[in-house]
Amino acid sequence: MKILIYVNTKQNLKTNKLLGGVEILNYDLSNHLSKKHNVILTSTLDRKIKKIKWDIIISSNDAKIFNSVYSTRNILWLHNKLQIEKAFRKKQLFSLLFNKIETVFVSKYLDRTTSKFYNFKKRLVISNFLPKIYNNQNKNIFKTKRNRKIVWSVQRSRGLQDFIHIWNLKITPLYPDAELHVFSIKPKNYIKYKKNNIYFHGRVERKRLINFYKKCSGMICLGYDETFCLNAIESMRMGLPVISLCETALKEIIKHNRNGYAVNSLVNIDKTIIKLFNLSETKFNKLSKSSIDYAVKYDSKKIFKKWDKLIAN
Repeated sequence: MKILIYVNTKQNLKTNKLLGGVEILNYDLSNHLSKKHNVILTSTLDRKIKKIKWDIIISSNDAKIFNSVYSTRNILWLHNKLQIEKAFRKKQLFSLLFNKIETVFVSKYLDRTTSKFYNFKKRLVISNFLPKIYNNQNKNIFKTKRNRKIVWSVQRSRGLQDFIHIWNLKITPLYPDAELHVFSIKPKNYIKYKKNNIYFHGRVERKRLINFYKKCSGMICLGYDETFCLNAIESMRMGLPVISLCETALKEIIKHNRNGYAVNSLVNIDKTIIKLFNLSETKFNKLSKSSIDYAVKYDSKKIFKKWDKLIAN
């Protein structure tokens, strides 16, 4: 079967280094499907690709390809919200309306909030999966010393400055050695934050992030506008409980006192961090193990079975 996997991105899809969430998922899925099918993963549409009569096109967030490249089946892998106004502005509306599209949503939340105006041929939910680099990464994880370090690794910055203000006001005075590490974001004036043990790392390779997770106590994912939050699942797999407001898709992921903490308001988040810092080693390890056990349900081998079933039907 000839399958084209398309991602509208400027990132280099030939390597899994420094790939964003959507890109790494497409990279791993293409490698899996390549075991049984003739698969091409691309971010560009040249003449050679357009000349081929594909059996299936899988496109992440971009329906325009269905008008320019022929395929027997069109699968839209939807990671982000699809609003009518946004679709019109991005010139996707007619592609969405006049093609027979099977849509894969990465969460029930995203399916629920996507307008029924789109008359998709099929709507189904297949959760995102852990990138393969996370397989077997949590061996001997409890032998690693956990420090009072909190990590923010989501790319969205909404709420970050408010959280930093709370950190400086309520966490730093109580725990002068506590550290906040922010990944994927790096402001121009990031150096000034170091005096309060706040460090900005920008985008790093996942291997480095994995090693950092092992040394931390918890991860922050507020969840203002998340349609899944792959970072939350990744950190759980490394034994980190996630602290969240549990809005949007985070409601489906965070289980209070099992794999993290649901906070009712950002102004109260300091109380949860203090609670986490004060857990005994036994209680923290129990919470950490529970986080790992929960993340296992997103193992790529399990999610790939759902993709195999979709492709076969």
